[in-house]
Amino acid sequence: MTPKQPASAELSSITPDDMAFDRDHIWHPYTSVTHPTPVFPVESAHGARIRLADGRELVDGMASWWSAVHGYNHPQMNAAAHAQIDRFSHVMFGGLTHKPAIELCRKLVEMTPEPLQTVFLADSGSVSVEISIKMAVQYWRCRDDERRSKLLTIRNGYHGDTIGAMAVCDPVNGMHSLFRGIMLEHVFVDSPECRFEDEWDERYIEEFACTLKEHHRDLVGVIMEPVVQGAGGMRFYSPHYLRRVSELCKEYGILLILDEIATGFGRTGKLFACEHAGIVPDIMTVGKALTGGYMTMAAVICSEHVSKTICDRSAMMHGPTFMGNPLACSVACASLDIIATGEWQEQVANLEAGMKEGLEPCRDMAAVADVRVLGGIGVVELKQPVDMQVIQPRLVEEGVWVRPFGKLLYLLPPYVISKEELSFLCAAICRVVEELSSPEQV
Repeated sequence: MTPKQPASAELSSITPDDMAFDRDHIWHPYTSVTHPTPVFPVESAHGARIRLADGRELVDGMASWWSAVHGYNHPQMNAAAHAQIDRFSHVMFGGLTHKPAIELCRKLVEMTPEPLQTVFLADSGSVSVEISIKMAVQYWRCRDDERRSKLLTIRNGYHGDTIGAMAVCDPVNGMHSLFRGIMLEHVFVDSPECRFEDEWDERYIEEFACTLKEHHRDLVGVIMEPVVQGAGGMRFYSPHYLRRVSELCKEYGILLILDEIATGFGRTGKLFACEHAGIVPDIMTVGKALTGGYMTMAAVICSEHVSKTICDRSAMMHGPTFMGNPLACSVACASLDIIATGEWQEQVANLEAGMKEGLEPCRDMAAVADVRVLGGIGVVELKQPVDMQVIQPRLVEEGVWVRPFGKLLYLLPPYVISKEELSFLCAAICRVVEELSSPEQV
């Protein structure tokens, strides 16, 4: 007997019992199960809007943690997913290959700067960072240098939530300070003092240069987020700093790993953030926008020098179960095809202009420490941390989906957001920040 299939309405409708189960049994990201922050049930999403179960529509300011750059329910992305699932949704990548993976890797090699020629597919951004670190370690092991075991990075960085990635996040102010003592200890320098638009002064790189000189024989590489430090503080620093880092890495023969998971595929106004500095890393990680928010997938792209150095002596010692998942590869190909049209350039330029205008009123409000915009990233930095229990429902009341953290109210909207939706989003932020700036709040 064929099991009865639930009606589509039953599959999508969220009941009070569902919400009670969610509250009692489901652990959401960065929250407590005993004192959970509010969650809002979603029924559907389209374009730059999320529709809640109670019928309210929210203009999305987060692109689902930077990933849904083409918006929700995109016809080209939907078609790619439907077409692949009718063929096969998954086969192991060990000993097998398939067209979606080949096409995806071809596109990545074509899109990234020329020295990056070898692609290793991963499950998620954090895992791709783990792989990049393992690549750097194996590179030196295959050169018979086993002394090297550390990475050099800058404070206020964020590279993911797995153990290896946590170890190169900010060790003091980052979200992973609870795990000190169980992670490898790497070498840190202060984050760049130079803002994105600052005139260059060589003193900005002095600490990095001195530290690299002191520790270079112990290092397998340098790892950084290029130009934009994301979840570690939403800080924008000078491309010239990154250029000097690249020059110093070449001087000492050190591998440079750039984490483009959040910045890749147009978010900063360049296809990849390293282009602001005119440099190419030895290893690059990408994710988030890679699949347009449809599936979990990331990739590590490295130079032939790195891959051949490793593989002349060894194999890359990593192989996740869902590596090269055909369904994820198919939607990633569709996402990159949309990026390849170049439409993102006008979209991101419009985002930058709209957020500069729309968030500017916040600058003089009492609760605000800074307002900054770069490409498709807008940030209102407050003087005090927000109370998520209060501010998240308040933003939903305003009809927007924004997920603040710490002192930051920030926007990374889908590229497809309309001018009217973006204005609505910025106006909502301004109203909420104005409330936070009232005399009784400050």
